[in-house]
Amino acid sequence: MRPLVLVVVVAMLAAACSSDDTSEPVVLRLATTTSTNDSGLLDAILPGFESEFNARVDVVAVGTGQAIELGKAGDADIILVHSRAREDAFVAEGHGTARFDVMYNDFVNVGPVDDPATIAGTPLASEAFTAVAATQSIFASRGDESGTHSKELSIWESAGIVPDPNSGWYKSLGQGMGATLNYSNEVGAYTLTDRGTFLSQSESLTGLRVMVGGPSIDENADPALLNPYGIIPVNPEKGDINSELADQFVVWITSVETQEEIRDFGVEAFGQPLFYPDSQTWRSQ
Repeated sequence: MRPLVLVVVVAMLAAACSSDDTSEPVVLRLATTTSTNDSGLLDAILPGFESEFNARVDVVAVGTGQAIELGKAGDADIILVHSRAREDAFVAEGHGTARFDVMYNDFVNVGPVDDPATIAGTPLASEAFTAVAATQSIFASRGDESGTHSKELSIWESAGIVPDPNSGWYKSLGQGMGATLNYSNEVGAYTLTDRGTFLSQSESLTGLRVMVGGPSIDENADPALLNPYGIIPVNPEKGDINSELADQFVVWITSVETQEEIRDFGVEAFGQPLFYPDSQTWRSQ
């Protein structure tokens, strides 16, 4: 082979290898709750998936209700949410292929340091909500049809109270968890939050304390405050759905290796996990 031809062949092979190594990543559209994003969890674990599968995960962090609607419209390939009844309905109605357990944490009722409703240490959230309403202390509701908002409404219902946004003390914000916590911190309001987001933003929330739920999930006396998360691939019949990558994401996030990452996230900074692994693979060890 002539030297010039050899150089050309080598150059073509190198270009081909370079093209393979730098191929465009495949996109996975993940609709999820603000808590998984605001807590920093996704930033911590997603690079591993993206590297392993040459993928780019486009995260849309909204309330669970909005995430479910994105799935119904076929505008997401997979959803990671935390409202079990609506998750089961999503699958039963044919919008998703199956639901898989991923993790859990808990909800806590936080409020201003001066605690005008005197609810600190109250064991049950429904009792605390009753005291907040009786004293007409400011309560900030996400008001966004999220999983947290749904849980909050269920607590009001168990307390036999229908809060009125026109009352002056009940503020329906239509905001995500981070924004609702910031508002509560600024005005001295009570609110319901997942513990993970509260801990991750606690440095900037100096005016708020946990009132109901204790210092850790092990000390939370209210079983109604358990907060499980599920992952659901969207039905490929909806059209342009990357079902293959969505299924790979389910296997990856429920694997023991990723579950260990979830378990360890937040421990060094806060002395406790922000989320607890709960996949079937993890429980079957």
